[in-house]
Amino acid sequence: MHIVGLFPEELKDWLVERQIASFRADQIFLWLHRHTVAEFSAMTNLPKEIIRKLQESFGSVWPLELVVRRVSQDGTEKYLFSLGDGASIESVLIPDGPRQTLCISTQVGCAMGCSFCATGRSGFTRNLTVGEIVAQVLWVQNRLKPLGKEISNIVYMGMGEPLANYDAVLASLRLLNHPQGLNLGARRLTISTCGLVPQIRSLATEDIQVNLAISLHAVDDKKRSEVMPVNRRFPLNELLAACDYYTEKTGRRISYEYALIRGFNDHQGEARALRDLLKGRLCHVNLIPINPVGEVQRPSARSIAEFAQVLEAGQIPVSIRKERGTDIEAACGQLRQTHLQE
Repeated sequence: MHIVGLFPEELKDWLVERQIASFRADQIFLWLHRHTVAEFSAMTNLPKEIIRKLQESFGSVWPLELVVRRVSQDGTEKYLFSLGDGASIESVLIPDGPRQTLCISTQVGCAMGCSFCATGRSGFTRNLTVGEIVAQVLWVQNRLKPLGKEISNIVYMGMGEPLANYDAVLASLRLLNHPQGLNLGARRLTISTCGLVPQIRSLATEDIQVNLAISLHAVDDKKRSEVMPVNRRFPLNELLAACDYYTEKTGRRISYEYALIRGFNDHQGEARALRDLLKGRLCHVNLIPINPVGEVQRPSARSIAEFAQVLEAGQIPVSIRKERGTDIEAACGQLRQTHLQE
């Protein structure tokens, strides 16, 4: 059990079991999530006896330690964290003016096996706990505070498939959104999924207005199954029906992530097919020039621009993701893989 994964009500139960006044739970929660303290001893309005019991029960505030930090020429920062069992995960901070977007992981490795993803190629180890997910955010927030900055947006697009760790991810969203904590607006939180249909439908019924991003990457089942094995379980017609259900229930626009791979899905015929597939849907397309992984290479800048033009002409909102952090292996799983090899 990790203390940063507990809600105030759970902290109260912990205190009551030890015959400590339950009002201390709100104080502890504020220290952890609002002030992002790194040590229990920094909780200056708590009696020493409570601090001692916190240390005895939980050991440390955060269930992770920094192993490697790399800073790109464009300001992107990548962190490799070690967990209590020796496993490692990655987080990426992407500054853009006043906006500070943190990309976090939800699993150690990934079982989805997408061919263009370095994490998918490394296999799956385990789910992260609620505390391990939230601790990534608190650690980076603690680092930014002395610089007069704070995290503005969080994207669940790091290592792992967030919706395959559904309960822990939902709890982490509620903790990050908690009014006594970081109080990040739900619309500043984005979950990215490769297309787990039952979980998308479940998410539509949750009382939290997060953003949803779908990793699409191909417009027909044959090609999508080649690069994304999940499509064999949940083909495009089922996926898009779930997305339509999500939009109907929430009124939220869905972002469709489309990683452009040279010679595979980057020509204008694919763009026209994507346009036709999404026509009439409340959507936005985010074109992603693929980070090179093995034989997978990105298209030319001209091909990317022409692809976007086809979508724009068809009245499909589109943007091209800015290339960030290539010089520090910012793509999901790259730094972890390099570290393991070393």
